[in-house]
Amino acid sequence: MSTISNMLKDCRVGMDKSVEAAKHQFNSLRSGKASASMLDSVRVEMYGAEMALNQCATVAAPEARLLVVTPFDKTQAKAIEKAIRDANLGLDPAHQGGVIRVPLPSMNEERRKDLAKVLHRYCEDGHIAIRHHRTNTREALKKLDGVSEDDVKHAEKDLQKLHDEFIATVDEAMKAKEREIMEV
Repeated sequence: MSTISNMLKDCRVGMDKSVEAAKHQFNSLRSGKASASMLDSVRVEMYGAEMALNQCATVAAPEARLLVVTPFDKTQAKAIEKAIRDANLGLDPAHQGGVIRVPLPSMNEERRKDLAKVLHRYCEDGHIAIRHHRTNTREALKKLDGVSEDDVKHAEKDLQKLHDEFIATVDEAMKAKEREIMEV
């Protein structure tokens, strides 16, 4: 039998995962310096299947403006290079002797603003996921048997506090990333 505390605990776990997912998306956005996670969204067509770049190559950021991608299978370097180019990240990879060098161009103001818009979209996705957990838990609370109306009302208030706390966490992470993106 589900109890109110178990339901709230499950909701907290779900909201926590939503925050982590949002932060992961934020990290995939390019800021002023190179990060291996920038290429996490790249999907490579390889051996008749589509896979994440990190499943077919290692990504390193040896310099602030350079990523180096080393394919596990050197014969697939062209496919990886094409996937990076087609990922709509504004990057121009170059294949050199078994590795792919991805220089990061300096960002202009327009590109920074575009990235900020994408960041806000990711933030809203995080908000939606958190609200989804709140709604599902609220519905489950209303269906509990043998629990007083007052207990349900108190649980809903706790649920709202939890929701507000996680929304604020996502907003703080978004603002930090936005400052990083807009920094010249």
